[in-house]
Amino acid sequence: MNKKVLLVEDEAPIADSIEYSLKNDGFDVVIARNGIAGLTAARNMFPSIIILDLMLPDISGMDLCRILRRETNIPIIILTAKAEEVDRIMGLEFGADDYITKPFSARELIARIRAVLRRSKNTLNEDSKTRLTAGDIIMDIPKRSVTIRDNRIHLPLKQFELLKTFMIHPDEALTRNFLFQTVWNSDSEYDTGTLDVHIRWLREKIENDPAKPDYIRTIRRVGYKFVAG
Repeated sequence: MNKKVLLVEDEAPIADSIEYSLKNDGFDVVIARNGIAGLTAARNMFPSIIILDLMLPDISGMDLCRILRRETNIPIIILTAKAEEVDRIMGLEFGADDYITKPFSARELIARIRAVLRRSKNTLNEDSKTRLTAGDIIMDIPKRSVTIRDNRIHLPLKQFELLKTFMIHPDEALTRNFLFQTVWNSDSEYDTGTLDVHIRWLREKIENDPAKPDYIRTIRRVGYKFVAG
């Protein structure tokens, strides 16, 4: 597993503590003290994962996350002192793959990093010879690309895995628990709100009319079904 971590954090005590813990666990760590430095480092070093603080002195972590997600599929974990749901949702909507709220333990952060890297590796490597199609949607798993009506769309890691799960199980009624455990890994606690939000975002990207979806149908009291067409 590639263990090159880019840490974008302006508070020296926090950055130094995280660096110490990650290095002790075998990770290579590069620290950027502001958003511009983080953007430059991400473009030059190609890390395996980015740990990004929301509160930065030059540009906000949200803006940096949005810029990075336009340019790369490198997994991003957001560090935030804000526990409100709206901040978590905004971070995920801008393309982050996970978030962790301060204060947190080094053990928890390392577990989150390993889980995101594991999911990212699985997304890139599982079924590597498979090209999935459904209606106007074409998914190239090795290239981690999705095209709809000949237009390539960007999907953050969890949305990509969610769509892949649907396309592997076409026309099957899948429970919310199955989808959450498959996409978020079995060591995560089932959270129907998180799943439903990602379903909404995915519909906005692949459906002609998200309010009347053709592909992702809601099955009352069960979950969802992907209608392949």
